[in-house]
Amino acid sequence: MSGEWHKISVRIPFANSKHANIAKQVIEVDRELQPQAVKRELSVEGDVLVASFSTLTVRLARLTLNSFLENVDLVVRTISQFADDAEHSPKSPTHP
Repeated sequence: MSGEWHKISVRIPFANSKHANIAKQVIEVDRELQPQAVKRELSVEGDVLVASFSTLTVRLARLTLNSFLENVDLVVRTISQFADDAEHSPKSPTHP
């Protein structure tokens, strides 16, 4: 390990800010399994969920992002099934 942090950010657009905030609240409940090696920051900008990760290895960056996107997928499918104002699907995720 070089001691250098690897940084990655992802922006997930939702149908509205309410859905983005729901996703943030649901996902932030789960803590990182290796908090000494993975740091996560979640925020909402309008209708966009913003997730930023810092990891000690590239492998952890990939695993962390994969896990995060699986959680987002589950939240999106749940919102689309149960939310009164749910739209068919969110826009495609984008990376800065």
